[in-house]
Amino acid sequence: MPLPGLAATLSLVGFGDSLMAGYQLPPGDAFPARLEKALRDKGFDVTISNAGVSGDTTSGGLARIDWSVPDGTKGVILELGANDALRGIAPEESRKNLVAMIEKLKSRGIAVLLVGMMAPPNMGGDYAGRFNPIYPELAKTYGTELYPFFLDGVVEDPKLKIEDGMHPNGDGVGVMVERFLPVAERFINSLSTGG
Repeated sequence: MPLPGLAATLSLVGFGDSLMAGYQLPPGDAFPARLEKALRDKGFDVTISNAGVSGDTTSGGLARIDWSVPDGTKGVILELGANDALRGIAPEESRKNLVAMIEKLKSRGIAVLLVGMMAPPNMGGDYAGRFNPIYPELAKTYGTELYPFFLDGVVEDPKLKIEDGMHPNGDGVGVMVERFLPVAERFINSLSTGG
C-alpha cells in the first residue's frame, strides 16, 4: 500500500530574486525549470513553480510570500539576500526578514530549503562578517536544509554568466543545478518521509 502523500506530485516553489527568476533567460532555462527537469530525469515526481522576482530583496520577499506560495506547496527553495548585499542593506535587517519568511512557511507546514548568499567582496570584510553567517546560522536554528552558496561554481567563471557579469547564462544555470541536485534530492526525500 503506498504511503499517503507519495502518490501525488510533490509541489515545490522556487522563491527568490533574479537568480531564481532566470534573468534574461528563456523560461525553460530558469533555475526552477532546469532543476525540475533534472529531478524528473532521476525519477522524482515533482513540480517546481518559479516565484522569482528580479530585483527582489528580503523585505520584498517577505511582503509577497503569503500569496506567492500557494496552499498545497510541500517545500520552498528560499533564495533571497543577494540584492540586500548589493544595496548595502544592514545584514541584521536581512536576517530578520529571512527569519520571518521561514517562520511563516513553517507555520503553514511548508518545509524550507535555504539557499545561502555571500556578500560581494566590494562590501568589505565587516559587512561580509555580518552577512555571510546568516544562512548557516538560520539553517541550524530552524533545522532547514541548506545550500551554502547559490552561485557556487559560477561566480568566478565569466563564461558562465551573461554580459552583466553577475547573472548566470544557460550554461551557468546548468552548473548550478548540477551542484544543487544532491541537496535537492535530500530535501525531497525528507519531505517524502515526513522528516
